[in-house]
Amino acid sequence: MTDTNKSIHGEWSSRFAFILAATGSAVGLGNIWKFPYITGENGGGAFVLVYLLCVLAIGIPIMIAEIMLGRRGRQSPINTMTALAEEAQVDPRWHYLGWLGVVAGFLILSYYSVIAGWAISYVLKAFFGGFSGADAGEISDMFANLVSSPVQLVFWHSLFIFATMAIVRQGVSGGLEKAVRFLMPTLFIILILLVGYAMTTGFYQRGLDFMFSPDFSQIDSDAILTAMGHAFFTLSLGMGAIMVYGSYLPSHISIAKTALYIAGADTVVALLAGIAIFPIVFANGLEPGSGPGLIFQTLPIAFGNMTGGWLFGVLFFVLLVFAALSSSISLIEPAVAWLVENKNMERYQACVWAGGLTWVLGVAVAFSFNIWSDVTLFDKSIFDLLDYLTANLMLPIGGFCIAVFAGWMMKQQHAKEELEMADGQFTLWRLLVSYVAPAAVFVVFLRVLGVV
Repeated sequence: MTDTNKSIHGEWSSRFAFILAATGSAVGLGNIWKFPYITGENGGGAFVLVYLLCVLAIGIPIMIAEIMLGRRGRQSPINTMTALAEEAQVDPRWHYLGWLGVVAGFLILSYYSVIAGWAISYVLKAFFGGFSGADAGEISDMFANLVSSPVQLVFWHSLFIFATMAIVRQGVSGGLEKAVRFLMPTLFIILILLVGYAMTTGFYQRGLDFMFSPDFSQIDSDAILTAMGHAFFTLSLGMGAIMVYGSYLPSHISIAKTALYIAGADTVVALLAGIAIFPIVFANGLEPGSGPGLIFQTLPIAFGNMTGGWLFGVLFFVLLVFAALSSSISLIEPAVAWLVENKNMERYQACVWAGGLTWVLGVAVAFSFNIWSDVTLFDKSIFDLLDYLTANLMLPIGGFCIAVFAGWMMKQQHAKEELEMADGQFTLWRLLVSYVAPAAVFVVFLRVLGVV
């Protein structure tokens, strides 16, 4: 199919452009916000080692599979899975896998944009000296005042959605590619600057020891499952983003090598974030395992009380915004592509519809932190419900099904045509994607359901 089909939406100009785009999709709040705090909660070095092994054994094989499916189908995830199921002569209901990814990306962006809005707000708070000399109580009040204000949350959410759709509206080469060519190098530069600052704190070596000196007495089954789950989620798998980006990949580019580069870059960002953050945490006598509040309620205390904290506080939250934006454009792209293909829309019309619906649901998420805080479904707020549905149910199911389709449903000859691997490499990938990855994702899924 690859030789005769090209996406109507365009193609990436080069492998480097695709690597930047897919890395941007993978690099997000999970790398800068979540990875450092779960590393802190799970003892540091041993957890990092387990996480890296899980990226190799689970994340990369599924990423190769998702890119391969996207390039083979050359359409939005829904239409791609329809075409591939027909080609493989299997049950046509496999197209629901495409729907699962598109809907998951839409739901994730609706609350992701609210959290990204917090980061935009904190850029300004840092810029105008809001952290200067602040103690824990003042920083906590600052965060509480932000999330309790529906006007502020809706404003920042709206700004972020508008920026996302303005980029996506320009298309593959004019919007997505141009954006990531600016966002990703800038993100790496800011991270390197923050690492450079961390080296001056006097606690740089302690931070490195915490991250890279494994103490396996700190590892239990929960830590292993957390590492396994994060290795899967951090690569942006199972939500249609990598599949639709793969549909824009030229046929002469090696999928396997490209997936290795993407996973490597994503992992480097997560490690650099930890290398930058932990010395700052230790230098200020803070706890590395302080949980989800590490970014918005713990680090601002450090930025407000350290030399150069104004500059590095601003840089850090700009970094967070850029990471969120590089992910958000990939989250909505599958829905936009489907509307263009199936509803005869111009791209700008598809952006208005997809962005507008995302914005409306995001407003409900923003309200769930304040005026609708008493509105619950299944004992969860709107935000918590969407987070649970996507991260704990939809993405694991999506990743599991991608692995099963690529490993068991797709004709082996078609997979070989797309991947063009040496026989030994192809056999290893088939083993991992057919057995190891599905089993691991299934165990993570059972864990989030409380079965194991």
